[in-house]
Amino acid sequence: MTTAPEGFDEAALEAERGMLMSLSYRMLGTVADAEDAVQETYARWYRMSPAERAAIQNPAAWLTRVASRVCLDQLGSARARRERYVGEWLPEPLPGGTGMFATPPSTDPLDRVTLDESVATALLIVLESLTPAERVAFVLHDVFAMPFTEIAEVVGRSPDACRKLASTARRHVRERRAGSAPREQHDAVVLAFTEAAGTGDLQALLPLLDPDVVLVSDGGGLASAARRPVLGPDHVGRYILGQLAKLGAALTVSLHETADGLTLAFGEGDVIHSVAVLDVRDGRVARVWIMRNPEKLGLWNA
Repeated sequence: MTTAPEGFDEAALEAERGMLMSLSYRMLGTVADAEDAVQETYARWYRMSPAERAAIQNPAAWLTRVASRVCLDQLGSARARRERYVGEWLPEPLPGGTGMFATPPSTDPLDRVTLDESVATALLIVLESLTPAERVAFVLHDVFAMPFTEIAEVVGRSPDACRKLASTARRHVRERRAGSAPREQHDAVVLAFTEAAGTGDLQALLPLLDPDVVLVSDGGGLASAARRPVLGPDHVGRYILGQLAKLGAALTVSLHETADGLTLAFGEGDVIHSVAVLDVRDGRVARVWIMRNPEKLGLWNA
């Protein structure tokens, strides 16, 4: 039978799971990968002897460091896993009000992303372009306010090197997110987009699409989706209207408040089979990310 260190009971140990899920999701981009990382973290705890566990003065901090290392290892092998993925890969969109992700500690918000933004699909897609070490340093410092001395223990580099990693990541995030519409404008464009798409008229939809609009859909080989990005207003508009026409009269469309602003969900009856996140810039839709992989829509159908 396993035992926790004196003064730290099993309930307190388990209470850290929400925070570990919160951290791991932001690093890995899917709930399933986050669950695997958290499970491995607890497995490493229980594989230690009682004496080894008793020697750990701060089990919560230990769990956070180990989960971060597990995520770093997973990110290092992600490229090979993505090469085997069927079609385009997108991070898992979260519905609003997801209570399974604990709130990071409140700190000075300067030079840090907001809590909502840290689970936004738009930000997670930017994080995918970072190196594993940059992403881990950014999430740990800019979202969870971990000191660079502790981040150094996770990534195996000096505190100064970790500070540079986070700075580089922060600059990249700012550059990629520059020009994104404020929430009010974003939601207004999403409403106009929904109305125009509902008419089935391409000419009504085209003015709402940026000249360089890109649509990416993720089916994971489990649902029909475009295998490659769809480029340009005409192609994107025709793709969207074609997909809606295929779904027919049984289609239900609903709008949901998420970290990305208003987000579209499509389904039949009570089952959501597609979620569309729109990135709005200069009053037009610049990116459309459509999640159709049912394994990444579990929380939408919980």
